[in-house]
Amino acid sequence: MTEYISRYIESGVVNDLERKMVFVGGPRQCGKTTLAKHLCQEEGADIGERYLNWDDAKDRENIIKENFPSGRGVLILDEIHKYRRWRQVVKGLYDKRGDELRILVTGSARLDYYRRGGDSLQGRYHFHRLLPLTFAEIEGASYEVLKDLLIYGGFPEPFLLKSETETRRWSREYRSRVILGDLADLEQVQDLGTIEKMVLRLPDLVGAPLSLNSLREDLQVSHQTVSRWMVMLENLYMIFRVYPFGAPKIRAVKKEAKHYHLDWTVISNMPARFENLVACHLLKWCFFMQDTEGLDMELRYFRDVDKREVDFVIVIEGKPAHFVECKTSQTDASRSLRYLKARFPAVPATQTILEKDVDVMTKDDIRICSAHRFLNEFV
Repeated sequence: MTEYISRYIESGVVNDLERKMVFVGGPRQCGKTTLAKHLCQEEGADIGERYLNWDDAKDRENIIKENFPSGRGVLILDEIHKYRRWRQVVKGLYDKRGDELRILVTGSARLDYYRRGGDSLQGRYHFHRLLPLTFAEIEGASYEVLKDLLIYGGFPEPFLLKSETETRRWSREYRSRVILGDLADLEQVQDLGTIEKMVLRLPDLVGAPLSLNSLREDLQVSHQTVSRWMVMLENLYMIFRVYPFGAPKIRAVKKEAKHYHLDWTVISNMPARFENLVACHLLKWCFFMQDTEGLDMELRYFRDVDKREVDFVIVIEGKPAHFVECKTSQTDASRSLRYLKARFPAVPATQTILEKDVDVMTKDDIRICSAHRFLNEFV
């Protein structure tokens, strides 16, 4: 139906498959299956034979019976983490046939989390995370493409359709599939209705430290329950949390995390949606550098006891590497960003804005840059 969009992890996955198994995790419908089938086609393999999906009845039977195709080549196991014994199956397959099979395991969940317990797979695989489309991935990226991303999101299907109506429909159906499908398959939960109520409430709370206690009171459940549900949604790549950055020379707050959505179209407030879009771009960059370069890289935010706040701090090996503030139109550097830059003068600081074709340095050595230029520097 549409032309294949080359994904940013593709070359890394191909290289790693020559040495070990590769696990690719990420939110459902972000392009994992398309990428996997593309790799099959690239080597001339039969997709019907070499691609097995746990959600398909016939493929599921073959996986349970451990009937896998003979001969050398790629073997793709999609959504197999929903099978209770998947770790043992994959470990046995790799130990017996790892010299002839290039095994790619994909799933709409954090496969590093769902591999816990049972036989260890440590040392047998490399893990890559595939997130939705971002600005630099799209050929012919321009200011107009950034606006499309903001309106339609980064998931390939609604982005390529470019219809606000279809985006809303897709987003609603996506939420139901994750909660009633993936969550029900992977976790022992009873109250799916209340979890869905929480998911509907969360978009209004994006951009500010999230009080789990307030959320608990709204939902009338225990703090432990809300905490567990948040972890579940993170493990299924529905949301992610960004924690505070603290350093000895600043009076940082070290409490509540902020949260963001991989589908930022659920956020109606446009400044908050823009901040969420930037958060996804920066998180994707951090994950990419972790997965391909092995760097200890994190996305944080800054907030101190005097209520100065900077949206994002990229941290490498425990040290700040870039400060990023998001504004829809403001061209003067924010007071909080100036404060943080003054305390870490060697650290680059950028205020990214939605306005077109702005890229200047202030007297405080802070870059004011249009988002379509700034985000093009990542993956």
